[in-house]
Order: sequence, then structure tokens, then C-alpha cells
Amino acid sequence: MNPHRSVAHAARPLNRQDYKTLSLAALGGALEFYDFVIFVFFAVVIGNLFFPPEMPDWLRQFQTFGIFAAGYLARPLGGIIMAHFGDLLGRKRMFTLSIVLMALPTLLMGLLPTYASLGIAAPLLLLALRILQGAAIGGEVPGAWVFVSEHVPQRHIGYACGTLTAGLTAGILLGSLIATAINTSYSATEIADWAWRIPFILGGGFGLMAMYLRRWLEETPVFAEMQANKALADEMPLKTVLRDHKPAVVVSMLLTWLLSAAIVVVILMTPTYLQKQFAIDAATSLKANSLAIVALTFGCVLAGAIIDRIGSGITFIVGSLLLGLCSYSFYHQLDSSISSGALYGWYALTGLTVGIVGAVPYVMVHAFPPVVRFTGLSFSYNLSYAIFGGLTPMVVTLWMKADPLAPSHYVNSLCALGVLVGIYLLLVERRQPALATSAG
Repeated sequence: MNPHRSVAHAARPLNRQDYKTLSLAALGGALEFYDFVIFVFFAVVIGNLFFPPEMPDWLRQFQTFGIFAAGYLARPLGGIIMAHFGDLLGRKRMFTLSIVLMALPTLLMGLLPTYASLGIAAPLLLLALRILQGAAIGGEVPGAWVFVSEHVPQRHIGYACGTLTAGLTAGILLGSLIATAINTSYSATEIADWAWRIPFILGGGFGLMAMYLRRWLEETPVFAEMQANKALADEMPLKTVLRDHKPAVVVSMLLTWLLSAAIVVVILMTPTYLQKQFAIDAATSLKANSLAIVALTFGCVLAGAIIDRIGSGITFIVGSLLLGLCSYSFYHQLDSSISSGALYGWYALTGLTVGIVGAVPYVMVHAFPPVVRFTGLSFSYNLSYAIFGGLTPMVVTLWMKADPLAPSHYVNSLCALGVLVGIYLLLVERRQPALATSAG
């Protein structure tokens, strides 16, 4: 890579094209994440419609959530395949393909005949579409982080990745708001008859629109220069990652574990936890959750901007301590008599500190050289999320039988891990101030 061009690129401020790239990437990420999570908001209705009516309710729900979980299990394979071609054929092609693979299955889910019309073929088709969604999200998230990090100046990579991560969390909020709107606008009978299809059709339509907008994005300068210099991988990228970049894989997987614990426990599991453990009504817990997600969105951008200025070591040491302190305080003062104001305030503050997850991609994109960056990041992130993201709900649920405050203790355990990773990153930075001289 031309050193003079690289220095100039790293030093310049964000320009109009950078903001356009960030906006389109974040919009597409939000809509794609919405498509991925909207399924869970209508799991009960889907279970009633896509499985035999004589099936026991517990088995129907178990199989419905099994189809939902299949999307997570498909993430590593989809991510590795798309990252492989992303490192060999270009970031933009895979970035566009991922949103197509998400939008079309989501649209088809909204049009899919139910068990009453197709019999056993209905849940099988639903499963196939969910697997395609999982493969798509496995390529979208790492691909988006790599795409924006290779477009913006190096001193703004944290801000760019934090902004993109905020877009993903906004997709969760959008899913929650639309599910709430559907459930308040239509009766249970209307939802079961046809209204459950609306969020899927909307998601498919929005995804296709985002795909069209992504046509205006350009290939990343880093990949374009590697391609021009014939400096692309000369062997299977995953082979290179597993042979030459084991420490980077381990650090990336541990930080993804922290990310998945914070998102799954604090954001996704806590509303149900509030209702079942402390008898807090659904409306109050969901409003508090929405405030936490809004705070998380700002927290991701803030964490990304901070890591650009003070480095990854201090950011994760302080950020993990703040998350641990706030989450501990939040969970340990919960009871059935807590005021709605206190609940909203503490949950929002905890959501803000969950924003440390917005700094995670900064470390991962710096951990791997450009020639295998997409593959290294995608393999580490998706494998870790499939393992820890999938196991976390079960571990916490079983732990709660012996300890009602298990969510707090689980999150705090991962915060301790975050501090240890932060200390390791700080030592690396002191030996090598740029953290990764191979970064674009």
C-alpha cells in the first residue's frame, strides 16, 4: 500500500462520502437486524399457526424457539463462506449479498402458508428460511464492520464501528416498537388471521430498499488497492487465520462473549425477568427496556468515539468496570415495590454502559491484517456468538433456580473478563502503540 497515501488517508477528517457510507451501512444493518429479531416477537403466534393444533403447548413453543435458534447456528457457516469470498472477491459484493439473503426470506415468511394449508411442509419451509436469515446475519455484521473501517480514516475507525453497532441495536428497538404497534392496533384474532404477516412483509420491503441504496456504495479503498497490487490471499483465508492469528482469534472471541452477555442478558432477557421475578407489569418493563435500548444506541457511538482517543486497553478496563457497577446496582435494587421512575432511570443508565459493546469491533478490525480481515473477524465473532449467545439464556435460566440474581452475577463475571482483556490490550499497546501496524 502506498505509504504517503495511507498517511494522508489516516490523518484526514471525516468527509461527506464517509458520512454517506456510514449512514447507508447503519440503515441497512438496522433493517437487517430488525428482520432477524422480528421472529421472536411473534413466536407464540407462529407456533400456533405452523404446528399441529393437537401438539402440546410446551412442545409447540420448544419447536418454534428451535427454529429461531437455527438462525444462530447457521451464523458461523454463513459468515465464514461470505467472509471467504469477501476477502477474495471484494467487500461490497458480499455486503450487498447479505442484505438480499435477509430481505427475501423475511418477505417470504410473511407470505408463507401455514400448517392448515401445507401441513408439515409449512414448518420445514419456515426452518429453511430461518437458516438463510442466519447465514445472512453471519455475513452482514462482520462485513459491515470491515466495510466501514476500511472506508474511514484510521483515527475514526472506532467512531465508525460504534455508529454501525448503534444501527444494529436500533434494529432491535424497531422490532420491539413495531411488535408493540401490531399488538395494540389489532385484536388477537386479527393478528392470528393475517396481521402477524405485516412486520415480515415490511421488513422484506425495507430490506430490498436498503439493498438498492447500497448500490451507491463503493468498494473499500483497502481492498481496491490490494486487488490492484495483486496482494490478495494466495491460500484459503481461514487457513491463514487459524495458523497465523490465534491470539487475535482468542481476544476477538472473548470480547464477543462480553458483547453477547451484555446484549442477551441486559437487553433481551431482562424484560421477561422483571415480569416473572418481580411481578413488574409488561407495559412498564417494555417501556423501561425501550429506554435502555435508546441509551445503548448512544452508548455505542460514545464508546466508539472514546476508543479512538484513548485506545482499547483503558476503554475496556473502565467500560467493563462501569458496566459491572451499573448492572450490579440495577439488579440488586429490584423488587416489586420499585418505582417506575427508578426502574426507568437505572435501566437506562445500565443500557448506556452496555454501549461498551460498540468498542468491540475496533479491536477486531485491528487484530487481523487486511488480506484476511473479513475472514478472521467473521470466524471469531460468529463462532463465539453461536456458542455463548446460544448458551447464555440456558445457563442464566438454570442458574436462577439457585440464585434469583443470576443475571447480575453472570454479567459481572463477564465484566471481570472484560477488565482482564483490557489489561492485556493495554500491555499490547505499550509494546506496540498503534495496536496493530497491519491495520489498513
